[in-house]
Amino acid sequence: MRTLITGASAGLGAGMAREFAARGHDLALVARRVDRLEALRDELAPTGVRVAVAALDVDDHDAVFATVRALRDQLGGLDRVIVNAGLGKGAPIGTGRFHANLATARTNFLGALAQCEAAMEIFREQNAGHLVVVSSVAADRGLKGAQTTYAATKAGLAHLAEGIRADVADTPIRVTTLAPGFIRTELNEGMTMPFAVDAATGAKAMADAVERAPAFAYVPGWPWGLLGPLLTVLPMPILRRVT
Repeated sequence: MRTLITGASAGLGAGMAREFAARGHDLALVARRVDRLEALRDELAPTGVRVAVAALDVDDHDAVFATVRALRDQLGGLDRVIVNAGLGKGAPIGTGRFHANLATARTNFLGALAQCEAAMEIFREQNAGHLVVVSSVAADRGLKGAQTTYAATKAGLAHLAEGIRADVADTPIRVTTLAPGFIRTELNEGMTMPFAVDAATGAKAMADAVERAPAFAYVPGWPWGLLGPLLTVLPMPILRRVT
């Protein structure tokens, strides 16, 4: 299995890279911080898998296409692409932090769209492949405060993945949407998060779900398989208190 992971320099991306390397997957890892990718490649060397790394800012859409194609050629093909790169910046709408919200929207949706396009071009050409998009349990509802734009982008990404899944339903290409619950990473350091698990536990749950290749999965399954659907029906006054 040849797996490309974006946003692989830290957090869940790096955690999934460790999980898949331990399972014998050859890896293509991209992120903006190439020094971290190189350190991760050295860390994974004892596993014996091939690890190709490349610097990539997913907001540079032309670079997304060029880099995905180059890594495909370097590994001799790609079987799976995990669209993981994302931002968690944000502020309440109308409070003077438009640029933080714009950065989150640009990276989490437009950058993800470019990644999906680049991956699906390859998968359509070879009539095989597995596209995985990392959404969030936050996508289930519109959320207040700093989470408003983040939740909206993740909802948009989940719908994008569902549309792609519908488009290729009669082909061998698979599309999986992951909705992580609260997993502690650099992205959310300092936030209050009930039912949170550490990054290693979260990355293992995500890798396990990816290998099952469902259409959609909350991760970890417990308690988010129960709490995620519950969020969709909570009355707004209760939702505001618990998020």
